[in-house]
Amino acid sequence: MAGTPPQTRRLVVLTSGHSRGSNLAAIAAYLSHNQVGIEIGLVVVTRRQAPVVELCQNLGLPSIFISCKNMLEYEAALKRQIRALRPDAIVLAGFMRLLSAEFLNSVQIPVFNIHPALLPQYGGKGMFGMNVHTAVFEAGEKTSGATIHLVNSEYDRGQILAQKEIDISDCRNPQEIAARVLKIEHVLYAPTIVKYLHER
Repeated sequence: MAGTPPQTRRLVVLTSGHSRGSNLAAIAAYLSHNQVGIEIGLVVVTRRQAPVVELCQNLGLPSIFISCKNMLEYEAALKRQIRALRPDAIVLAGFMRLLSAEFLNSVQIPVFNIHPALLPQYGGKGMFGMNVHTAVFEAGEKTSGATIHLVNSEYDRGQILAQKEIDISDCRNPQEIAARVLKIEHVLYAPTIVKYLHER
């Protein structure tokens, strides 16, 4: 007699109103093609007309709008969704706001983020802030990459789970660095999430 199949785990993905959704699409493709027992249960967008809304429709992913103009209200609404869905993890994909310590402690599930540079805690020089690729370019860095980490109440300073370094010495501007790093993000993010959840 066949054993009972394991329960499918669910992710809630938080994305911004300006995100094109390329990391979301890469994660969805990886989960679909590899059949790892994990699915995207909900995508939360911060703008009704965000480009990622159409992407969700095309991919058949459920999405809802929650404004993040007031983060206390955003987190309260998000917690209601989490209580209803009971996901196994939250994934940030283009979501740039700082989640509060109270929120992170209350949800009690891992929250993943991907940082488009090599963070200092992992041996890279790294860069923080909104204009990471410009900072990397202006600093004359020869390498960049992507770092996946758990989120804590200090943005981009949680436990690091994976990192991949790439040569950017021939990149002529921040846009070329961004395009090269984005390819690394697409390859690295989903497998790291899957590995972490399967090992728990």
